[in-house]
Amino acid sequence: MKPITWIPLIWGVVCGAASSGQYVWSLEYVLLAAACMLMSGPLLTGYTQTINDFYDRDIDAINEPYRPIPSGAISIPQVATQILVLLAAGIGVAYALDQWAGHEFPTITVLAIGGSFLSYIYSAPPLKLKQNGWLGNYALGASYIALPWWAGHALFGELNLTIVLLTLFYSLSGLGIAIVNDFKSVDGDRQLGLKSLPVMFGVSTAAWICVLMIDVFQGGVAAYLMTIHQNLYAVLLVLLIIPQITFQDMYFLRDPLKNDVKYQASAQPFLVFGMLVTALALGHSSLV
Repeated sequence: MKPITWIPLIWGVVCGAASSGQYVWSLEYVLLAAACMLMSGPLLTGYTQTINDFYDRDIDAINEPYRPIPSGAISIPQVATQILVLLAAGIGVAYALDQWAGHEFPTITVLAIGGSFLSYIYSAPPLKLKQNGWLGNYALGASYIALPWWAGHALFGELNLTIVLLTLFYSLSGLGIAIVNDFKSVDGDRQLGLKSLPVMFGVSTAAWICVLMIDVFQGGVAAYLMTIHQNLYAVLLVLLIIPQITFQDMYFLRDPLKNDVKYQASAQPFLVFGMLVTALALGHSSLV
């Protein structure tokens, strides 16, 4: 339950609220947004991270034996309790948000349950999506970008097909971000037969796939913004892509194994601000 893992989901809720075009700065809306962030971040991301650590305990014993489960710092019954409490609390908050929003169809609750199921099949056998570098990383990217975005949008506005499809498209950039995390565990993945992209294609080729996914699909979103006449926002998004490319060349492509953390710290802030720029463009477009 590292708090650093909550940040993308919390940011996704912010983007969803912005893209709805209906968010207003009032105490009520701030508290509702905070509740949605609690659901998406500490509760359901905490559930996701915990269940992933549980099913990854064998590979972590190779790559990171100091982690809580393989080191014995937390027992298996404690892990199971943590998983169930976080899952129940997350779905409970989702249901409460649906009640406030007056949804006839419990959109946020369904998103919470669906996202939790996706987290389960991502980590657990027999499907264990993370065994496949493409499916697993896309599931991770969509979970970090699309799902919280949908929740924030549905809370304050009406979730529609345009938002769903565009955020799923944006999640292909998230697939690239997810690949970055595979480089640190390439040795353990290889030993256990997990088909991460660095294992499948080699470190150098996987690094190029990673950066192209990140850049190309953000560029595609910028092009879409131009088609809906949000040209200023499209230019701002392109300007945020440029420093990402610079840091890719400076750090990641030169040595992805050594510089993965340095690259994430330097480049990812530009990606997440680009998400907000896109969300503001969509919210503005819905009001025009």
